[in-house]
Amino acid sequence: MSDPTRTSQSTRHATGPAGAAARTPAAAVAPTSRHPLAAAFRLLITAAALTGLVLAALGTADPAQLLTRFTVQANIAAALVSACSAHRAWTGRHPVSPRIAGALVPFLALPALLHHVLPAADATAFAFALPSTGNPGAAQALSPQLLYVFTPLATLADWLLLTTPRGLRPSYAWQWPAYPLLYLAFTLALPTTTGAPSPTVTSALTLGLAICALPLITIGIDQVRPAPRLHNNRISPTGISPLK
Repeated sequence: MSDPTRTSQSTRHATGPAGAAARTPAAAVAPTSRHPLAAAFRLLITAAALTGLVLAALGTADPAQLLTRFTVQANIAAALVSACSAHRAWTGRHPVSPRIAGALVPFLALPALLHHVLPAADATAFAFALPSTGNPGAAQALSPQLLYVFTPLATLADWLLLTTPRGLRPSYAWQWPAYPLLYLAFTLALPTTTGAPSPTVTSALTLGLAICALPLITIGIDQVRPAPRLHNNRISPTGISPLK
């Protein structure tokens, strides 16, 4: 026959603090890992993208038409994703999915490369170029520097220094080009809606090749880049810690 006293003591022991802790899932008591440096850097990306977009809107007579430009769409996406990533880094939550955050790298690199390497394609083929304002002021002249230089480079640095490597899947190589290719087909079919001339066959093929190649290059780099490290939110000799 069981001892009622011993049973009562055993029950109290199981329902006490130690017993409650034993029954609590590990994820519920695990400390969160906050990354204030990463949050601040991503807020800077958000501010730069939004500032560039606002200045571009102030420098054109038809701000609504800017929404048809791929450069503007990519920078809007960068601002939204970076703001969400900053919040998650500050609160210690899981980072944004690599499928979404990683897509910003080729999406921003494409208009930046066209703007600096193929200005003819930038102005006509893919409707990347911002509307001309004649003689823009200093504020409007800053917009292309933010949209074509700072935001793409800062996003690239964020990906290389603040994310865990080998998080990009091979399937992204055909998922990411889907929208840019659709956008290219849209500009070929309805060039007047974007305010840019129809691209030539050569420039369209060049754009299609770049759209497909940049995701492959991004995924390839992700497979071989080293994992950065950080101790107590201070930059170590090898970089900045990944967000986990």
